[in-house]
Amino acid sequence: MGSDAERVDDTQASRREAITDLGDALRTLVEHATWTEAPAADLLRAAAEAREIAARLGDSARDAAVPAADDPARGVRMYNPVIGHGSALAPPLRIEVVAGMAIGRCTLGLAFEGPPTYAHGGVSAMLLDQILGHAVAAAGNPGMTVRLDTTYRAPVPLRTPLRLTAAVDEVAGRRVTATGYIATEADPGTILVSAVGTFVGLRADQARRLFGRVL
Repeated sequence: MGSDAERVDDTQASRREAITDLGDALRTLVEHATWTEAPAADLLRAAAEAREIAARLGDSARDAAVPAADDPARGVRMYNPVIGHGSALAPPLRIEVVAGMAIGRCTLGLAFEGPPTYAHGGVSAMLLDQILGHAVAAAGNPGMTVRLDTTYRAPVPLRTPLRLTAAVDEVAGRRVTATGYIATEADPGTILVSAVGTFVGLRADQARRLFGRVL
């Protein structure tokens, strides 16, 4: 028989798998809802079914600031709107760190549309903010965004594999500056959107206030 810790880990892993499965289903639902031309009667029936599911899930709403499936200290954020596998809002962006550089990949669907067939500019800023934060944390200087300067060079296409990169430029005490880019996977040398982010490391009291028991 396994230890109590092993059983807890297995339960947590199973829960995260279930959250991810639900997140996948919700993202598919959101995407289909943005492109469907179904008759009004079908839309109303789908809305009623969605409300039934929402009510069932709402019966078990959490009362804690941090979801039980999360582990912020280890970067596990199941409902983060950019990387969260359980979030209906997230693409999600998948990030790895290679030689100090954060590299992210995602494909944006129609739910992220601004101009027809292209991503909303605010979505680009959100993606860059996230990957810049990962680069800063990977460099050993995690912090909160205090400034994000974004330059839009060309529209970001939807339904196209994207490649994001970010790396730290400068560390000055608690203040860290990093630069990030969005390009397509097919043409990573052509920058579509770039951003320079400034992050400030949290003091211990600030971290406790924001994240409570988890840090």
